[in-house]
Amino acid sequence: MTPVLRPATLADLRDVERLLMDAQLPVDGVAASLPTFVVAEYNGTLIGVAGLELCGKDALLRSVVVAPEWRSRGLGRELLDQVIAEGEARRLRALYLLTTTADQYFPAFGFERTTRDEVPDGVRATTEFQIACPASATVMRKRLEPCDTR
Repeated sequence: MTPVLRPATLADLRDVERLLMDAQLPVDGVAASLPTFVVAEYNGTLIGVAGLELCGKDALLRSVVVAPEWRSRGLGRELLDQVIAEGEARRLRALYLLTTTADQYFPAFGFERTTRDEVPDGVRATTEFQIACPASATVMRKRLEPCDTR
């Protein structure tokens, strides 16, 4: 049997937060953004999560985690593909992320390093950007729409 990917619901909040805390990822702001999260479930247990925190025409990609026993099976890729597709469907300009450990993982999905100065104000105002992630975290961006050069 394969895991089912589905939109997160309020009933998932405790399990989502547990997965994040187990992976030492921040939980601040997760409850407010839960409607734009995707979870992976197997036999009634949440085994993965990825989410977007919407910030106007941009979003912060956050909380990508897969339970240790499910890693290296492509589930993280499926979760990430789904939230990227959600960003495209919402016609967002770009997705941003902060990472201290996975900067080699995200370029395969079109993310490139950028500077904090290039991040839009709405994304910089998020709790994760302001408080939860250290200043040493790598900042990355994936453009979803062509830049307007006018």
